Amino acid sequence: MVNALAGQALLGVAILLVLHVAFSTYEHLTILKALDRPDDHIPFNIVVEAFVALFLGIFGAALKTPELKEISWASEMKTRAVDEFDSRLAFMGVRHRGAKLFGDAAMKQ
Repeated sequence: MVNALAGQALLGVAILLVLHVAFSTYEHLTILKALDRPDDHIPFNIVVEAFVALFLGIFGAALKTPELKEISWASEMKTRAVDEFDSRLAFMGVRHRGAKLFGDAAMKQ
């Protein structure tokens, strides 16, 4: 529960950082266009902030995920009975209808 709450908080911070990075990049590129220098690069602090947001988002998502469930035959059979597990419909045999519909020639094939 605490990990999920911390993960949610980290994801929120990461989203805010990504939005701030997007706004800062847009603002910087607008200033560069106004100064007629559109070929300059994005400042290093914006790039670092983007990577921090990425790592916070990954870490927050990892904390927010629920605990993994065991996927084995034994763990599945702890919660089910054998009758419930293999209770699907089988294929229906329809070869017995051939003699009535098409005569004896259909049954010889």
